[in-house]
Amino acid sequence: MARYFLLPLFLMMCCSPLLRGQMAVHRLLHAGYVYQNQSFGEVGGRLLFLENDDVVYRLGASALMGSANGEFAIMPKVQGDILLNFQRNVDFYHSYYFLAGAEVTTKYAAPKIGATLFGLIDVTGGYAFPIDKKGINGKELKGFNFNFTVNLPLVMLQDLSR
Repeated sequence: MARYFLLPLFLMMCCSPLLRGQMAVHRLLHAGYVYQNQSFGEVGGRLLFLENDDVVYRLGASALMGSANGEFAIMPKVQGDILLNFQRNVDFYHSYYFLAGAEVTTKYAAPKIGATLFGLIDVTGGYAFPIDKKGINGKELKGFNFNFTVNLPLVMLQDLSR
């Protein structure tokens, strides 16, 4: 099953230099909190694709870590988002985006909607549909889904380290 998650990650890394002529590509690290019938911490990376700042695309992969039925569990997650803000010619006030996307793990798939502030802080909610009826450690993951994420651009981290 891990092969299915490594292939999209490999393709994202290989294809991102090819897209630079058409779109700007930025790399992000992200960390956050996910509630899906259990509480999970999330750590991962994302690629942000933009041609202009009206419509922004993000692809990412991460690991969800937490306790399910009293046992520690780690679950891989792949996600894709579209960020929308159609205000024209306003750079500083172009601070919030509406977000629509989906995330898929080995245990559930969840469409989601929400908002992001400067593309750095995301708050989303959705509904998860179970893929694996056994769930994780015997706990089926379905129903309401809530995510809070902080995104850190690698460019910003490199500038801070100088």
